[in-house]
This record gives sequence, structure tokens and C-alpha cells, in this order.
Amino acid sequence: MKNTKGSGKEQRMKAVVAIDSLKGSLSSMEAGNAIAEGIYRADAEAKVEVRPLADGGEGTVDALVQGMNGSLRKVCVTGPLGEKVDAAYGIIEEEKMAVIEMSAAAGITLVPDEKKNPLFTTTYGVGEMIRDAIEKGCRKFVVGIGGSATNDGGIGMLQALGYDFLDSKGNAVPYGAKGLEDLAEIRKEHVLPELAQCEFKVACDVTNPLCGPLGASAVYGPQKGATPEMVREMDQWLADYAKLAANCSERADAEHPGTGAAGGLGFAFLTFTNAVLESGIKIVLEETKLEQYIQDADIVITGEGRLDGQTAMGKAPVGVAKLAGKYKIPVLAFAGSVTEDAGKCNEEGIHAFFPILRGITTLEDAMDAENARRNLMETVEQVFRLIVAIHS
Repeated sequence: MKNTKGSGKEQRMKAVVAIDSLKGSLSSMEAGNAIAEGIYRADAEAKVEVRPLADGGEGTVDALVQGMNGSLRKVCVTGPLGEKVDAAYGIIEEEKMAVIEMSAAAGITLVPDEKKNPLFTTTYGVGEMIRDAIEKGCRKFVVGIGGSATNDGGIGMLQALGYDFLDSKGNAVPYGAKGLEDLAEIRKEHVLPELAQCEFKVACDVTNPLCGPLGASAVYGPQKGATPEMVREMDQWLADYAKLAANCSERADAEHPGTGAAGGLGFAFLTFTNAVLESGIKIVLEETKLEQYIQDADIVITGEGRLDGQTAMGKAPVGVAKLAGKYKIPVLAFAGSVTEDAGKCNEEGIHAFFPILRGITTLEDAMDAENARRNLMETVEQVFRLIVAIHS
């Protein structure tokens, strides 16, 4: 294939693949490797770079661990209901970086429907994961905070890191949002000393403030089991907590966009740690250094399980397309399925997209990992056979 960026001589085509996971079927790297195989079938001389992709939510740990030569570490931590759960996080040794999904320790999927009650669910286990990573030498953190079962303002996490949250009698407040009701004093004498050396990039794609009609309690409380009365109470407790926090840290700002994320966990990170809240895809693109790989590419391939109008509103594939657009590199996307409004993705830098289903099938068969891998590989092969033919 002729390299359109080159001098006109025959050169190897360079393709960079960064595709989000096909949830329930293939991880980011599994999907990327299937695409690479399809390209090689069409052009054995091609150079293909497969990079991990995620949006900061589910799958981020696996994507970065697989794509950045990291390792998974399993730890036993306090779950959202106070019981012990096994949680995993990633360590990228070369970067001294930990990749954590808060939902592994405090996710709503860990709480049965009949036990959903944000008055009692805690983020303590999230702090235990961070503490464990610090003890393993990590000083950089990427933390996804989607899918929480909690509304405790992040005090559970902070308690695990050594902050003291005390009632009027000097006793530690209990787990959950109920702990905020009794909160009278915040002390930091026992905070883990190494915490001051740590930097946190928190993947946060919501802009809710901590309190009020758009705050953590009002918007997300009901799906976590809160009644209207509980929402009113928790909102007031969080407001009181924010005032106390302002006496402890000049960074306290309950109106900052994203402070209401994960039941106030965003506020806890911004106020009590060296943290920034950023879009998940921005963090992943930066940490995986994708731009370095694509700037001299001939073509970029991305995609996800379903390409739709939501994709066009800044999800991972569009993040990749925007990056490629800086260098005027064509972008193709592949997806398990596409919807009628997926055409909006063309307006956001994805030049063409292709569904990989090759015939009428059941959802179960379509989601089967081996079927998905084969469908993806064979669809990519045919697309690249056309590209090779055009450039021959």
C-alpha cells in the first residue's frame, strides 16, 4: 500500500488500533488484536499498533493493565455494606501508577436490591485500595468513580486514609451517609504521610455539584435506594459537611462541577487529596500516550460495542477521532451494532463506521466471545482488502 503521507514510494501502511471493549464479549485489547489480525489478512506487510482504550468506567483497569504491561492485584477490602469483598486494581510498575475503579469496592452491583440504602453504604473499601497501592509504592493514581452505591461524601474513603471524622463527643462517626448526620469535627493528624506525595486523576464525566436540586443526593440518591425524605436529609448533611471541610481545606468548593459524582466522592478527592477531575477518555488517552503512536499513522481504527448518538457526545471512540483529527488521519470505527443516529459520529471525526454482524443471529450468539472476535476480524479484513485494492 502506498503511504499517502510519504514521498510516493511503496511503504508499509501503519495502522493504529484503539477500540473500547465490546462489553460482555471482548476486552479492549482482545478486540484490538482481532482487528490487527483482520488487517494482516488483507495486508501482511502492514504495521499495526494495538493500544488500550477505555472511558474511565468499567473496563478501564483491564484495558490499562493489558495495554501498559501492568499487573492486577487482588485485595480484601470493606464492601459497601461493611462486609469484606475481594476487589482488584491495576498496578503499572513502570509508572508507579495504580488504576482503580471505585465500583470494585463500593459499586452498586455489590448491593442486592433489597439492601440498597445510601444511609449505610460506605466508600471505606476505596480508601483501603488506595492505601494498599500506596504501600506498594504507587504515587500516581487513575480512579474511575462511576457506578457507586454510596452517598457518604467520600468520608469512608478518607477514614481509611487516616482522616478522623468525629461526632460531638469525639467518637468516630459510623459508615454511610448517616455518619454525616453526626459529623462535628474533621481532624487530619493521623493521615497517611505518603498521601501528600500522591497525585490523583479522577475520571468524572458528570458535572453535578455536591448539593441542591442537581446534587449527589437529589439526582443519584433514588437509584441507590433513597426515599424523598432521605434525599432531603442527605442533601443537608452534605451541605453541613462541606462547611466543615472548608475549615480544613481551602480547596473545598461544593459548587465545583463533579463534586456530586459518586455520592460526593468527587468532593472528597478535590478537597482532601491532590486531585483533578477530568473526563475519563482524556485521562486514558494521556496515560496511554496514544497521540505519540498515531501522529505518523496512515489510518486509525476505533469503535465500541454499540455506536450511537451517545458515542458522538464525547465517548471513547470520538476521543480517539479528535486526536487523529489533529494530524488529518482518516478514522474508521467498528461496532457490534450501530443505531439510526450513529451518523452523528461522522460529524465528530469518524470518517466511516461498520457493524460487524454478518447475518441474522440471536443476541446470545452475537455476544459470544469467539463469534464476536471472528465477526470483527472478518469484517475488518474485507474493509482493508478494499483499502489495499484502492491504493495498489
